[in-house]
Amino acid sequence: MAAIKHKILIVEDDPGILTFLKTTLAAEGYDVLVASRGDSALSCISSHCPDCILLDLGLPDMDGEEIIASVRKWARIPIVVISARSMEVDKAAALDAGADDYITKPFGTIELLARIRTALRHTYTRAEKDEIGLRERYCVGEMEINYKLYRVTVRGEDAHLTPNEFRIVALLGRNAGRVMTYKAILRELWGPSASMDNKILRVHMASIRRKIEPNPNEPRYIFTEVGVGYRMADSASEEGRAEPDAQPD
Repeated sequence: MAAIKHKILIVEDDPGILTFLKTTLAAEGYDVLVASRGDSALSCISSHCPDCILLDLGLPDMDGEEIIASVRKWARIPIVVISARSMEVDKAAALDAGADDYITKPFGTIELLARIRTALRHTYTRAEKDEIGLRERYCVGEMEINYKLYRVTVRGEDAHLTPNEFRIVALLGRNAGRVMTYKAILRELWGPSASMDNKILRVHMASIRRKIEPNPNEPRYIFTEVGVGYRMADSASEEGRAEPDAQPD
């Protein structure tokens, strides 16, 4: 049986970067679509329904966040932002708007392809992640999240997480491989009226890491995207490493 040939839309107005991305993805066997403006990108999305979108934010006719917001009104196509905007506030805004991932220019080919593979996996697994009860377990390395028993084990031993700690780990596990912003986590777990002060998350995360990580200073399971949020390691692709949060005051 022939492998599925995924369609990827590249939305980029820089000719050099566009050519590089198109050549790289075509060599990997992807069916590549391109757009250099926001209006043509939206037209292509609606007519071709790509499996994944690589999106630059600084387009000549509109901001990339407008495209994210427009797509999220009707589709859950994975969107990976590729942007020169490196400020934490820009990353958080794009992710809160509905982007699945964010890569800062310049970027490496290996990292790019790994992020695309992760995004494509979400196309086929997102339905079972919509509700925690639909999947009984998530395993990565020596850690297992058992949703049915509300328990996290490491090497078969109960990590003894508190109820709130379990809720955080369970949410990240359902979205493994994706960056979840502090705001999104707080809103998901404590409601839209929850305080957006992420100190409570940092306190919980420090405790979680002491319980599940072999070395809390070198996280293996939950990574910090500094100033933005957290990401659970993807069981099928555990690339990357991030520093843990500084200890709260």
